[in-house]
Amino acid sequence: MADALSEHLLRYNRDHNESLTLDDLHGRAIWDVVGIDRHNSLYSYLQSEDFFESLSVMPEAQRVMRRLQDHYEVFIATAAMEVPTSFLQKFRWLEKHFPYISPSHIVYCGDKSIINADFLIDDNPRQLRRFRGEGILFTSPHNVAVKGFRRVNDWLEVEKFFLDQVF
Repeated sequence: MADALSEHLLRYNRDHNESLTLDDLHGRAIWDVVGIDRHNSLYSYLQSEDFFESLSVMPEAQRVMRRLQDHYEVFIATAAMEVPTSFLQKFRWLEKHFPYISPSHIVYCGDKSIINADFLIDDNPRQLRRFRGEGILFTSPHNVAVKGFRRVNDWLEVEKFFLDQVF
């Protein structure tokens, strides 16, 4: 739903006068591409007071999520414990961009395997491995080589998967 990677690249390129692109990250995380001496910069972006609130919405995510809510009980699970300073920013971001999602349907956690649901869409395969339902991997440069999960490449594919079949 949120495009954190683009914001990370934007800030990194601005601050280090570089021009890393999504293509440069193909098969790797941003942490694997930049020098270890710059990891503090990457981490500081996550800790900033505006990082999560300034994220762009992925194309079609708002429209698709609204449609999904017409047919399913949708919960948003965020691994906010990985960056505890993100709680309020993530809440405000969801409130702004997805006001139709009730706060009672937002779950802040670290390990998403605690979620008892039929499906979990995530770009982090670590979050899907212990999930008891079906994990659906949302394609991102860092996970292109990961196998073993159903995969969606964008929100239009999410829409097609969930709204073109009956569960």
